[in-house]
Amino acid sequence: MECDKKMTDIYYVEDDEAIALTVKEFLEKRGFYVSVYPTIAEAKRALLERCPALALVDWNLPDGDGKLLCRWIRSNRKELPVIFLTVRGDSRDIVAGFENGADDYVVKPFELDVLLSRIHALQKRCGNVSEQYLSCGNITLDRKRTTVICSGEELDLTHSEYRLLLYLLENKGRTVTREKLLEALWDSNGNFVNDNTLTVTMKRLREKLRRPACLKTVRSIGYRMED
Repeated sequence: MECDKKMTDIYYVEDDEAIALTVKEFLEKRGFYVSVYPTIAEAKRALLERCPALALVDWNLPDGDGKLLCRWIRSNRKELPVIFLTVRGDSRDIVAGFENGADDYVVKPFELDVLLSRIHALQKRCGNVSEQYLSCGNITLDRKRTTVICSGEELDLTHSEYRLLLYLLENKGRTVTREKLLEALWDSNGNFVNDNTLTVTMKRLREKLRRPACLKTVRSIGYRMED
């Protein structure tokens, strides 16, 4: 289910259902949409599919500790703001949290209004990064850096290949006709890309992406990207 576009998307990685529900209900009454993930594995899958505006991360999780997830985020979603929410209030833990990439650190128990103020402060400082990253399968496009990562490796795409992939990712889940792609991929001088050029560009893009299963050809119509 898609959330209201006016709401800010937050991922909360927390295995304590009571705490997760309390935070979720509080924040959703204040204009946020909160998705809860009880494990690191589930959080990673969600982050690869879509980047939220902010992540709240517990330290002690069933399949590892939060600082490992934070480190993974810094490698895969560099701009995503992360706040640790944890009972671990020792100064060494706090230092470790920041050293592993956290933007803020809140010790449990905490006042919900304090958490809200920390979230607002990060939003002002970092903006909303949720639309910076577009992903499908093992492919991630970073709009800000105009880079594409496939299976952890940065690809060297031409301008036309990048624009073609960007357009398909922006329309993920929808079939895009060849006609629409030809209209969208005008060159910088406003000249049409011809049908043969589109075919060649798509072929080269597929090869560089290692023929991903998520990039599908819809025979006689066009293409579609879907997880």
